[in-house]
Amino acid sequence: MRELVERILSGEVEATLLGIGPMTETVIEAALELGRDEGFPVIFIASRNQIDSKEFGGGYVMGWDQREFVGRITRAAEEAGFKGPLYICRDHGGPWQRDEEMKGKLSPDEAMARAKRSFEEDIKAGFHLLHIDPTKDPHIGPPVPLKIVMERTIELLRFTSRIGDVEYEIGTEETSGGLTDPEVFERFIRELLGKLESEGLKKPCFIVGQTGTLVRMDENVGRFDPEKARQLAGIAAKYGIGFKEHNADYLPEELLRMHPQLGITAANVAPEFGVAETKAYLKLADMERRAAEEGRISSPSGFDDVLMEAAFKSGRWRKWLKEEMKGLSDEEILSNPELLRKVTEISGHYVLSDEEVMAARRRMFDNLRSSGALPDPEGWVRDRVKEAIMKYVEAFNLKGLVERM
Repeated sequence: MRELVERILSGEVEATLLGIGPMTETVIEAALELGRDEGFPVIFIASRNQIDSKEFGGGYVMGWDQREFVGRITRAAEEAGFKGPLYICRDHGGPWQRDEEMKGKLSPDEAMARAKRSFEEDIKAGFHLLHIDPTKDPHIGPPVPLKIVMERTIELLRFTSRIGDVEYEIGTEETSGGLTDPEVFERFIRELLGKLESEGLKKPCFIVGQTGTLVRMDENVGRFDPEKARQLAGIAAKYGIGFKEHNADYLPEELLRMHPQLGITAANVAPEFGVAETKAYLKLADMERRAAEEGRISSPSGFDDVLMEAAFKSGRWRKWLKEEMKGLSDEEILSNPELLRKVTEISGHYVLSDEEVMAARRRMFDNLRSSGALPDPEGWVRDRVKEAIMKYVEAFNLKGLVERM
């Protein structure tokens, strides 16, 4: 990956790499099939909430730990016939990066110990890149002072470098405490590189900076700042580091197409792909209901009701609410069918591996096939996810990148 980043920084290749959040097994399959067909490197970026050690409860994506995750990606690549560059990465690795760690306000010693054990499993499982992100701390932030961020970054890098030689990125997209100001951004890079050199540690592959993006519901409600993005990317490039943007979900196509020209080396997109899949399932549920009304099936699956109940109970939709919606009570959401569906769309991917949801989905697929409404519902859903990913592949000039490499 470092070689690819260096070729982009040198101007030999003009493209923005796409980090794909592995929100579900379907997203993984869709990304690899599309990577095969369109000839671009596939990069998966898994958060600790998505994939983590069994010791910490695994993740919401099929309950997988790191070894299971890598194993499934390897098999999916073989099944798809994908032979291009494939990178498996940790997104937001570090202390308090699991939701329950923040809620439980773990002590700094325990949070750092867990982060190290999680990173160790990442490396042993075969991850290619780690996001070292110690920018959360329920005891002192937000924001966590950059001095503490620096100290914890070095401590974690000392640890991971002893486990194995793996690439890494630093920084965070948070608007509070993140690397948002160009002067602070450059000072942080200079100080970090000085400490890394003194410790005999290699420099990061990427540094994450804030370009104004902010995802809420199924929109990017932030204000993307092209000039700031160009400045931050230029500063990072001066030190031979790729600039990465997080939360690029839902940005307008005209802004996405600017990314390669602005020098944004890579951008992460995650919830949008899970939302695209969930919306596809809900459309299939509507299709199944029509088939039942027309008498083409006798026993509807009730999939949408099962999914809505599970998604609502998860409570994970709360983090994606817009500010003006945060005061809504559970009763107000449950009594508003349109709002409940919207809440389900933004959080359905968190519960797609729940047993009841999977069973209802299988029944819905069987009904759609037997009614003649849709012969291949699984493929139809994958195609909807591919459409969501393809927007970024085209905008980021990724089509055929493997051949150009």
